[in-house]
Amino acid sequence: MSADFAAARLNMVESQVRPSDVTDLALQDAVRLAPRETLLPPGKAFAAYADAEVEYAPGRWLLRPRDVCKLLQALQPKAGDRALAIAAPYAAMVLEGMGVTVSRLDEGDLTAVSGSDYDLIICEGAVATTPESWKSALARGGRLGAIERNGPTGKAFVYVRADDGVGGRAAFDSAPPWLSGFEPVHGFAF
Repeated sequence: MSADFAAARLNMVESQVRPSDVTDLALQDAVRLAPRETLLPPGKAFAAYADAEVEYAPGRWLLRPRDVCKLLQALQPKAGDRALAIAAPYAAMVLEGMGVTVSRLDEGDLTAVSGSDYDLIICEGAVATTPESWKSALARGGRLGAIERNGPTGKAFVYVRADDGVGGRAAFDSAPPWLSGFEPVHGFAF
C-alpha cells in the first residue's frame, strides 16, 4: 500500500500543489517526501491526498494540500528557522523536511503559547480571529500564517513582526473547517 501512497503523493504535487502557484522547489521536495497518510486514523488514510480537508481528530483538520502548501510558501520557510505548529501536524512534518526546527502545540489551550521568538507560526484550521498570543510569540521578522473565517468563506493571512509591531496581509481565499474552540461568536442583535 505504501507504493500507492507514494504515487498519490506525487500526483498530489503535480495536480494540486504546483498548479496552485506553489513554486518553492524546496517546499515541493519536502511535500513529495512527507507521508501525510500517517497522520490520519487508518480508516481515513485513503483520503490523505484528496483535494479536501480531512479530520484527523475531533475538531482538528489537515488543510487541503493546496492550502497548506500555499500558506507554507507565503511564510518563506528556510533551514534553521524555529517554527511553532499549532494543530498543524502536516505543516510540521513538511517544515521538518525542510530543515526547520518545529515545536508543536496540539493539546490543551491552543492560545497558551510557550516560548517566543518563533520565525514561523502556522495553524491548520480556520480561526475567527488570530489570537494576539500567537502574534506576540513571533521574533522580529517572524511570520505567522492563519486562515481567518467568520462566514462561509475565509482568507489566509500572513502576519509579520516588525520593529513597530505586527502587520498582516491577505494571501489567498480559503474556507477550511473551524479549529475547535476558534469558531466565531455571534451575539444577539435587534
